[in-house]
Amino acid sequence: MSGHDHDHGHEHHHDHDHPHGHGPFQPDIEDRPLTHHQAMTEAVADLLLAKGIIEPVELRKMLEAIDAKSPAAGSKMVAKAWTDPAFKQRMLADVIAAASELDIDAGGIPIKAIENTEATHNVVVCTLCSCYPRLLIGLPPDWYKARAYRSRVIREPRAVLKEFGTEIPDDVEVRVHDSTADLRYLVIPRRPAGTEGWSAEKLEALVTRDTMIGVALPQV
Repeated sequence: MSGHDHDHGHEHHHDHDHPHGHGPFQPDIEDRPLTHHQAMTEAVADLLLAKGIIEPVELRKMLEAIDAKSPAAGSKMVAKAWTDPAFKQRMLADVIAAASELDIDAGGIPIKAIENTEATHNVVVCTLCSCYPRLLIGLPPDWYKARAYRSRVIREPRAVLKEFGTEIPDDVEVRVHDSTADLRYLVIPRRPAGTEGWSAEKLEALVTRDTMIGVALPQV
């Protein structure tokens, strides 16, 4: 696993974008208590407010901006990578710098792009909590935070992908990448056949949140 990187040799495909709160995995009551990082975040926010470093209205606006994020920024980057090989190489080298080329704010936490190929399919998880490139692909879905997904995708990624409707051929290697507080991942899915000549704008519609997590494949 990258970040912690797990190789499970072979892959699966799926393409529907599960709405927030829906999907094969749902958080149970044990998932609800604050994680260490969530508790630390709240403590820091309380401290900043108490010391007057930030005003409540500023904090609210910042949270609203994060909550309003959608997968659009990530979709734009992937579509650009599909149509511009040089940009894709820059994206693979440094996601944040590549995002700035498109006037996209990817935040300050390092993000690593991982490319699906004919031989390899990548899937992202955060086994500790729900670390995730929110500024690029929006809020993490409930199933991403569920204990069932976080534990099972490490052990049996093909079975988990199949539950999403994603069948990966046996000759394709499946790699699971574990996000951390210091490093997040973004999957560059394979461009679907039959889209030759499509504009980047048209291709963006094929790139969903789930394809950039790796539980789905783009579908025409």
